[in-house]
Amino acid sequence: MSTIDYTIEPAVEEHGEETARPADLEAVRPLPRISVHAFCESEAMLRTMERCGQDRRMSKVSLRISSASIAAAANMFASAPTPNLLILETSTEPRGIMDELAPLAEVCDPSTKVIIVGRYNDIPLYRELLRNGISEYMVGPVAMPDILAAMAAIFVDPEAEPLGKTVAFIGAKGGCGSSTIAHNCAFDVSNLFQTEVILADLDLPYGTANIDFDQDPPQGISEAVYAPERLDEVFLDRLLTKCSEHLSLLAAPSMLDRAYDLDRGSFQPILELVQRTAPVTVLDVPHVWSEWTRVLLSEVDEVVITAVPDLANLRNAKNMFDALKKLRPNDKAPHLVLNQVGVPKRPEIAPDDFCDPLETQPVAVIPFDAQLFGTAANSGRMIAELDRKSPTAETFSQLAHLVTGRATVKKPRKAGLGNLLGLLGRK
Repeated sequence: MSTIDYTIEPAVEEHGEETARPADLEAVRPLPRISVHAFCESEAMLRTMERCGQDRRMSKVSLRISSASIAAAANMFASAPTPNLLILETSTEPRGIMDELAPLAEVCDPSTKVIIVGRYNDIPLYRELLRNGISEYMVGPVAMPDILAAMAAIFVDPEAEPLGKTVAFIGAKGGCGSSTIAHNCAFDVSNLFQTEVILADLDLPYGTANIDFDQDPPQGISEAVYAPERLDEVFLDRLLTKCSEHLSLLAAPSMLDRAYDLDRGSFQPILELVQRTAPVTVLDVPHVWSEWTRVLLSEVDEVVITAVPDLANLRNAKNMFDALKKLRPNDKAPHLVLNQVGVPKRPEIAPDDFCDPLETQPVAVIPFDAQLFGTAANSGRMIAELDRKSPTAETFSQLAHLVTGRATVKKPRKAGLGNLLGLLGRK
């Protein structure tokens, strides 16, 4: 019998393996801290459970996978406590399944839930299993989203409040304008849809959200990071600064009075709380690659990568896309925003040439406009406040629709570039 222990560090999927469509998983909520042991008889079920272990919704789950039978499970748990959930695959005919389960039932803890994956679509068997305390019977072969949905149906309270959407913005390189785009997008989401938005500035030493919104809050996100035991809705409300009617800011201290050496889970308590507090949370993630950024980016709903069309940004963006594909194997690829396009006299990589290695298309192409962005930054205002009818403001509006799931972009938004894109390939 072989056993695999899983953490949230995912393995690379084998070439040619079928993966879940992101749309199939959108309604599945993250699972709580539970222990799960799966006993798989077939290779297909083994691979399905491996893919479950790689999914971000399983980040808190302690998962073990054994290539073994129900009889082997009974032998194992005769001398060991059973987990919160057992997932058992069986090829036994319906009339023999109850006899097969009997030895396991004698050693199984009363609180342990059980999911059976069988080969036969048999309604009397299904009813008999439910009468005998089995939580779910599924007919194989089963898809990874079906397994996740079955686990969520057992362990996630159906009456629980819906979780808010989390969108992380990160730059492919420092200075590419990711923070500016994150702040404008957060403002537009709150303003266009009249919905509560929390903007969290995670760049503790150098964050600019307080400057961009002309705020000077006495408290902010660092109080939550360094006192997670105090975190609740009342404490969070004290830390939030109101930027507009529907937009609240968790500001960074933007001070160098201490070293900000953060643990891998430093922002997880905050993330869990803001998801229960606001329909949308925008995370302004600094351009660093550490354990905490990897964990954070693996767990959010959407990722937006901002890049400038030069070689260093292309290399970094390619590395980030590849890394996030491994960290988020069952989620759609990050959105790409090309920013600061068309700087006078600066050689640039044409958008098509930039995007080909990434195997994606930009959802927005934002031209260089020193006057517009400089005026906004120096006045503590957003682009939509300065010039709501500008092409750049329209681009931010479309981006706000996209990241909140209210629209899909069929072609890149070019923010009024006109014929400029045709000139970018010229050397």
